[in-house]
Amino acid sequence: MKLNLLAIAIPALLVAAGANASIEVWNKDGNKVDFYGRVKAANNITDRGQVDEGDDTSARLGMSGQTQITDSVVGYGRWEYEADAGKNSDNEVRYAFAGLNFGDLGSFDYGRNDGVLKAITAYTDVLPQFGGDASNNNRNVLSSRTKAVATYRNNNFFGLSDDFSFALQYADNGDNSKPRDSVHSNDSREAYGANAQWRIFDTGLTAGAGYAQSTKKGTRHNTWAGALKYENYDLYLGANYFQSKLKKGDTVKWKDSFGFNHKTKRDDKIRGFELVAQYGIDLEVGRLTPSLAYVQHKSKKDSVHVRKANLRHDEPGRNSPLVKYVSLGATYDLNKNFSAIVEYKFNLLDRKDDGAALNTEKQRDKHKNKPGTKDVLGVGLIYQF
Repeated sequence: MKLNLLAIAIPALLVAAGANASIEVWNKDGNKVDFYGRVKAANNITDRGQVDEGDDTSARLGMSGQTQITDSVVGYGRWEYEADAGKNSDNEVRYAFAGLNFGDLGSFDYGRNDGVLKAITAYTDVLPQFGGDASNNNRNVLSSRTKAVATYRNNNFFGLSDDFSFALQYADNGDNSKPRDSVHSNDSREAYGANAQWRIFDTGLTAGAGYAQSTKKGTRHNTWAGALKYENYDLYLGANYFQSKLKKGDTVKWKDSFGFNHKTKRDDKIRGFELVAQYGIDLEVGRLTPSLAYVQHKSKKDSVHVRKANLRHDEPGRNSPLVKYVSLGATYDLNKNFSAIVEYKFNLLDRKDDGAALNTEKQRDKHKNKPGTKDVLGVGLIYQF
């Protein structure tokens, strides 16, 4: 495409209105380019010491394109950028990948893309403002956007069934999950994973499952997930369950009778489930979709047998919630381009829970009261094309 065409098209996108989902700026001789974008003006109202409190405004701009190489081979690419205008004002390249589609033989692409497990955990990532705790975190392997991933996808099981799809993925030192232990720091790791999804005949039900694993420095971190969703025009139901396990993760420190320090490793586990129900109601102007959800993730550290001062004893384990809340909200789509959202998160964490500490950005007083246990009200407006 000529550069002068882009110079004209991109500014026009920023003021365009009335498109359904994206704007086609080029479609000629087997080459097609679409642009899309979103501006979200939102605020999370809660205690000022809580993580993600305050302004949550952001803007996204993306491009997707394809080119017909032969009758059966199509090249494609996608790029998406997000700029946060809230209190953190971070910028991020969300997607940047290119690949080839071979029709019934599947597609292959490489770059920054969704981790292979996100296709499964995203069944419940549909809340108006919050949610996505299983699919957008750094505790599960290949469950969020990930750099340096090679992905093979087949959406019709080699042309035999449009109801069955699967994907295989390898991350070349790209997985960004960060389990809390002394071995894995914030660096990336090599990982691989797979998923499969089945639309169950004409029932409206879809079942999905996936597994991913990363290994580094004698530790193994793996995640598996299973999910179900039901959807028709008005009703959407979603549920998922996952488990992450870090082999030789948490460290127990102790000192023997001679004063020498020792460390013992024990496994860490995170288990969680999420439930979502939504129902769309057509109004004279637009469509209202109330939403109800329950989310709970727990961290479990196994007990270990250690030796201290010539005495053997069991170091107790710990089972504590990381995330636990009920969500009640709604999305009001005035049309296909403009929406209003509201969501109230009833935080069910106790101040002694691990999740309360993780959700606390600034402690309020010397008595260790953690704002991470407070409810949150999210409100916002969204324009998208």
